[in-house]
Amino acid sequence: MSGTARKAIAEALATFLFVLAIIAAVNSGSPLTPLAIGFTLMVLVYSTGHISGAHLNPAVSVGVFLRGGLSVVDFVAYLVAQLVGGALAALAALTVWPAGEKAMVVEVGPAFLVETLFTLILVWVVLNSATSKDTAGNSFYGLAIGGTVFVGAATVGSISGGGFNPAVALGLAVSGHFAWGSLWLYFAAPVVGAIIAALLFRLLNSDDAKKIAAEETAG
Repeated sequence: MSGTARKAIAEALATFLFVLAIIAAVNSGSPLTPLAIGFTLMVLVYSTGHISGAHLNPAVSVGVFLRGGLSVVDFVAYLVAQLVGGALAALAALTVWPAGEKAMVVEVGPAFLVETLFTLILVWVVLNSATSKDTAGNSFYGLAIGGTVFVGAATVGSISGGGFNPAVALGLAVSGHFAWGSLWLYFAAPVVGAIIAALLFRLLNSDDAKKIAAEETAG
């Protein structure tokens, strides 16, 4: 298997495993939950990066697309795959754990702000550590990405739930941990953060687009 189908399946599978692990960690009630989430993302990024780039997050795909790293077809396929993977993970989790007794209630203003800011940081880290031509071939990108999510979950998780990812938010809504009425926030804020991160990346890495164009011409 090759092409878009291969990448989409990898994204769906890895997002499924990521969301399943998040729900398991949340249900454990452990104070190490943020660390478990960060480490899970790290290992999945390392294991899937060579196939699809291991976005596992529609907001990351938005950032990579705006950076010029995804075709329109791949972009749409990634979004569908990630959301399907997240929803299926929640359904699978419900066969093991009961639905959340009470969905998290958030204050819209603070929650929107931290979801935007920490998704901006996450996408910024992804673009610079995993997609930039200047850092190509490095071995630290997975740790950097997983570490970013760990920091976000540990610091602002109590404010917004620490989504930073529409696919994760969808899964947590299905599992009963996030309120359906707040789902729009978990889609809108990360996309805003991703757009800002992509614009900043393009502003501060102007040579990157030239390198991509040169590679496409050579290819």
